[in-house]
Amino acid sequence: MLELKRGDFPRDFLFGASTSSYQIEGHSFGGAGPTHWDTFAATPGNVVGGQNGAIACDHYNRMDEDLDLLKDGGFDVYRFSTSWARVMPEGRGRVNAEGLDFYDRLVDGLLERGIKPAATLYHWELPAALADLGGWSNRDIASWFAEFTQVVMERIGDRVWSAAPINEFFCVAWMGHFLGHHAPGLRDVRATARAMHHVLLAHGRSIEVMRGLGMENLGAVCNLEYTVPVDGSDAAARAARTYDGFYNRFYLGGLFNRAYPADLMEDLDPHMPEGYRDDMDLIGQKLDWCGINYYTRKIVAPAGGPWPHLETVDGPLGKTQLGWEIYPDGLYHLLKRVHDGYTRDIPLYVTENGMANDDRVSNGAVDDKARIDYLNAHLARVKRACDEKIPVKGYFTWSLLDNYEWNEGYDPRFGIVHVDFKSLKRTPKASYHALAKVLRT
Repeated sequence: MLELKRGDFPRDFLFGASTSSYQIEGHSFGGAGPTHWDTFAATPGNVVGGQNGAIACDHYNRMDEDLDLLKDGGFDVYRFSTSWARVMPEGRGRVNAEGLDFYDRLVDGLLERGIKPAATLYHWELPAALADLGGWSNRDIASWFAEFTQVVMERIGDRVWSAAPINEFFCVAWMGHFLGHHAPGLRDVRATARAMHHVLLAHGRSIEVMRGLGMENLGAVCNLEYTVPVDGSDAAARAARTYDGFYNRFYLGGLFNRAYPADLMEDLDPHMPEGYRDDMDLIGQKLDWCGINYYTRKIVAPAGGPWPHLETVDGPLGKTQLGWEIYPDGLYHLLKRVHDGYTRDIPLYVTENGMANDDRVSNGAVDDKARIDYLNAHLARVKRACDEKIPVKGYFTWSLLDNYEWNEGYDPRFGIVHVDFKSLKRTPKASYHALAKVLRT
C-alpha cells in the first residue's frame, strides 16, 4: 500500500499519469505519416527484436477504455503528447483532419471525465520528411515546429490545462545524435551541438506561438539526472561536471538564465550554429512552470579518448528492469536545485517518475510490489520538498500503460496498467489499485 495520502500534500497538489503518442497510440493507422522512429526501428540492430510502434497499445482505437482507467483511478491530470506526423504527415503543409479530430476527442473525453488535459506537443517522433531535410540539426526545424504548434493549438489550445512544446531535450539531441541509441541514430558531435540548440530554439518559437494564441500555463519538461563523481579526485569531479553540463545545465541554463554553461561551451562552441547567442532571449522567455522527469542518478568516472572524457559506472543500490539505479534522494536534490538555482518562484511538477519492472499477470492480477515501494520512496522525497516550501505542485507517474519503450522494444514495463501486447487486454496492477485507493479518498 502507499504510505502517503492526499492530505499529506498541499491542498492544490495534483496527481497525474503520463504517456506519449508513439509509445501507445499505434502509428500504422489514422492517416499518420512515417516518422524517423519507423525508419530507425526498420534498421537491423537498432531496436530489440526489430519492434516498432505500428500497433503499440492501440490507444488510438481504445481511447475511451484508457480514459476510464484514469477516471477510475482518481487522477487529476493526464499528460499526453501529440504526434507531429499524425497531424501533419509530411511535417509541413497538409493537415490530416483525422489526426486533429483524434486529439480533439481526447481532450473532450478528459474534460468530460473531470480530468485536466496536459499536452506535450512533441515526444520524439519526427516526421520522416523533415528528417530527410536534416531534422533537428537544421535550424529551419524551429519554424516547422512553430507551424505544427499553430495547427494543433488552434484546435485544442482553448481547452488544455497546460502545454509544453518538447519532452526531454536531452534525449532528442544527445540520445539521437551523439550516442545513436535513438532516432535518427547519429554519432556526430557537430550534429549533436546543433540539435541541442535547435531543440531549445524550437521550444522558444512554440511558446511564442502559444502565447500569441492567448494560451496560459505554458512550461518546459526537462529530464534530469542526479550526477556525482566516482571518487574524490579532481579528474572525477571534472568528469561529473561535464556530464552534468550536457545533461542538466545546458538546457536549464538556456531556459532560465539565457546562457549556456561556460565550462561546457569551451568544448561545444566550435560545433554550434553561427549566431546562436542571438537566440537566447527567444529561448529564455517567461515560463509558467517547469517539469522534471526523474528516474535515476549517474556516477561518473574520468576516461580517455575524445571529449567528453568520461564514463558512467554502476551504483551500489537496487536496479530497475533496465538496470537503472533506484536513488530517490536524487529527486529531492534536483527539485531543490532547480528551484534555488533556476526557476525561483514558478511551480515545479514531477512530470515523469517511474520504474521498469518485469511484471507478469498471475490469476488475473499483477503484484508489482517493487513499483509500490518505488512510489513510496519517491513520493516521500516530493513531500520533503513541499514541506520545505519548494513549490512542487504535482506528481505524474510514468506510465499509465505498459508501452513501446523505444530502442528497448516492448519488454520493459513501466505501466501501472499491464498491457498484453498480443490481445491488448489491460490489467490494472497492484500499483494502480494502491494509487486509486489514495487518490479517490
